[in-house]
Amino acid sequence: MKPFIEKLPPGEDASFVSRIHRTPFFEVPWHQHVEYELILFLEGAGLSFIGNSVNEFETGDIFFIGSNVPHTFQKSGDLVTSAVVIQFKDNFWGTGMLEIPESKCINNLLHNSRHGLKITGKTKTQLYSIIMDLQESKGFWRIAKLCECLAILADTDNYIPVSTQEIKVMNHSDKERIERIVQYTMENFREGIRLETIAAVACMSPHAFCSYFKKRTRKTYIDFLNEIRIGYACKLLLTTEMNILSVCFESGFNNVANFNRQFLKIKQQKPSIYRREHARSIL
Repeated sequence: MKPFIEKLPPGEDASFVSRIHRTPFFEVPWHQHVEYELILFLEGAGLSFIGNSVNEFETGDIFFIGSNVPHTFQKSGDLVTSAVVIQFKDNFWGTGMLEIPESKCINNLLHNSRHGLKITGKTKTQLYSIIMDLQESKGFWRIAKLCECLAILADTDNYIPVSTQEIKVMNHSDKERIERIVQYTMENFREGIRLETIAAVACMSPHAFCSYFKKRTRKTYIDFLNEIRIGYACKLLLTTEMNILSVCFESGFNNVANFNRQFLKIKQQKPSIYRREHARSIL
C-alpha cells in the first residue's frame, strides 16, 4: 500500500471526476490528493483507513473526505467491491463562489471534512439517489447534482468524524516509512507483532518509533494495531458463524479477556451484541 499523491484529471469536458471503480480496478494504495472526495460503496465490504482511523465499510456506506486527508479502502478477501467516486477541487464551480455569504455553510463543511466524515441516518439514504443521478448526468446537471450533495451535507449533522490526525502533505521520507509500517501491519496483524519488529521495519529504535508514530497519528501503535484487529473481527462476526473465541484468536488476540476489553473500547459494545445488532448477509 504505497502512499502517493494521487492526481486524477477530470477530462476536457468536465470540472470534476465522477466514475465507478470496481474490482479488480477498485484497489487503491494509501494515498492523498488535493481534491475532496465523496465516495458511495455499491458492492462489497472491508476496512477503511482515513487519517488515523480504522473502521469497517460495507455496501451503501458513504464517506466525505477532505483535501489531502490520507486514506485507503481495503476490500475483504475476494468480495467484489465497487464504488462511485467523486473528486473535486474547491474551485470546481469557478473562483469566488466560496466567498459569497450563501457559501458559509459549505465552507464549514469543507473545514469539517478534514476529519473524514462517515455519513449516517436519513442523509445517507437521501444522498444515495442523488449520487447515482450525478453519475448519469451530463453537462451543467453534473454541477447542480454535486452542489445538491454539498448543500445536504452542509445542512445536516448525520455524520461521524472519524479521524483526529493533523493534515499535512507527506514528504518522501514519511511516505516510505508509513508505507512500510502500514503494509507490514496489514500483512501480519493476525500474528503477534513485537515492538522491536515493527520498529525495525521503520528503521528506528523502539523508543524512537513509538514517539514518531504517536506524533504522526496522535495514537499509539498498539491502538492502531488493535483497531485493525477489531475491524477484522467485526467482519468475521458479520460474515461467518465463528464463535466469539474463534473470532478472538483469528483476529490476532491471544486471550478473550483482552479481545472483549478492546472491542468494548473501540465499538462501545460487546462482540455478541455487535453481532446481534449488525448481523446481515454480505454477498
